[in-house]
Amino acid sequence: MVVKCNSLGLFGMNTYAIEIEADLSRGMAAFDIVGLPDTAVKESRDRVRSAMKNCGFEFPNSRLILNLAPADIKKEGPLYDLPILITVLKATRQINANTDDSAFIGELSLSGELRGVNGVLPMAIAARELGLKKIYVPAVNANEGAVVDGLEVYPVTHIFELIDHLAGRRQIKPAVFHNSDQLPDSTLDFSQVKGQAEAKRALEIAAAGGHNVLLIGSPGAGKSMLAKRMVTILPEMTFEETIETTKIHSIAGTLPKGSGLITMRPFRSPHHTVTRVGMTGGGTTPKPGEISLAHNGVLFLDELPEFQRTALEVLRQPLEDGVVSISRAHGTYTYPSEFMLIAAMNPCPCGYYNHPKKHCSCSDAAVHKYLNRVSGPLLDRIDIHIEVPPVEYDDLTAKGGEEPSAEIRKRVNAARAIQTERFRQSKTKCNAHIEAAMFEDVCQIDDKADRMLKAAFDKLGMTARAYDRIMKVARTIADLDQSEVIRAPHISEAIQYRSLDRKYWHE
Repeated sequence: MVVKCNSLGLFGMNTYAIEIEADLSRGMAAFDIVGLPDTAVKESRDRVRSAMKNCGFEFPNSRLILNLAPADIKKEGPLYDLPILITVLKATRQINANTDDSAFIGELSLSGELRGVNGVLPMAIAARELGLKKIYVPAVNANEGAVVDGLEVYPVTHIFELIDHLAGRRQIKPAVFHNSDQLPDSTLDFSQVKGQAEAKRALEIAAAGGHNVLLIGSPGAGKSMLAKRMVTILPEMTFEETIETTKIHSIAGTLPKGSGLITMRPFRSPHHTVTRVGMTGGGTTPKPGEISLAHNGVLFLDELPEFQRTALEVLRQPLEDGVVSISRAHGTYTYPSEFMLIAAMNPCPCGYYNHPKKHCSCSDAAVHKYLNRVSGPLLDRIDIHIEVPPVEYDDLTAKGGEEPSAEIRKRVNAARAIQTERFRQSKTKCNAHIEAAMFEDVCQIDDKADRMLKAAFDKLGMTARAYDRIMKVARTIADLDQSEVIRAPHISEAIQYRSLDRKYWHE
């Protein structure tokens, strides 16, 4: 007789149904798992056997074959321990329960306790879409799964609890979602940044339009301090963004135990030694990398020229397309990667090129070599380049007067509200991602601004991509001014934010 049990599997961001079938027959004792299992799935045999023995259940002394269907998709990870255990118990008639409307997910310890697994949220969403009514998950993952409405999520600590529940002896109460309050770090606020009015203005524009930023300045000018406060002026995440961000971190295994939804925009700051795989994601079973973990948030690259060239160049395609694709022999994994890039760097190896008070010890060749570690194509994809000058003593010692993040965020939200209305019929979310088809309608420019832009384009030798960036930034500046048309002051300010590549890379 063949018995069945439902589970779920992950392939990148996609989830699919897994049906575990068990056939118990006469013959030499054996326990075989088929259906393209990886090493972790094959090792389930030993974990299930030991858990059954240590919990007082009898493991069959006959030939047992388990099939994980569909058989043409590779099964990965220890999350199939629990459904395999339930299937074996049903095959040996040690439990008698109807589980057709249920799915099981979880890793077993040798004593029968359940350990947490990755990807519970996307699997719970898929279970509901497949028409399943119940899902049994490790207790540490229950709050994550309880986010999904229309699905009963049962937290399981030990298999004894689950067996008693299935037998009707003692019921497990379905988990009720409770989201932990994720409050912004009170130590991070723009009011704590003294001076740097131009840099703050540039970051406000970036936040309002979702633009990428490059901060260039000497050591101690406040580049990192500014970047770390960027999330405090970004708009709050929508529910859809919250779900998508949480799914990525669930798959990557970076969700804190017992947590629910991620409601704060991510801020990722990888060290400059990060590899190409660490940046994009990868491995034998590709997991999300830094650019996907920063989805809907900020990716901060401090000391930009110190990063490996290969790690930087892989950013080019995700910055344009908002997704990263990782190809393997058995398929292509695609993860979303719509992030705001904030990069910081010194103007030269010693850090004091063009410093008003300190002498630069670098030769022209050394400065040129250092700056050219950042390629032109990557620089073209960064909308705003801003110099961060040293802070004057009077600014540092001034008492109060700096605008708090909450006030800046109000203006950012007002500009984003205009963009939400503008792009309500498209998939575009903000000005930084204006599609070519809507460019002429969205970026209407008056005659004076057009003449100014043409003169700058001819004089500075800008690329077509640089032109697009200027127009998009100017559109955001106009939105902050509540202006329907892009005017000359908006174009002038946007051109100012492209001047650094000309100044440093071509002089």
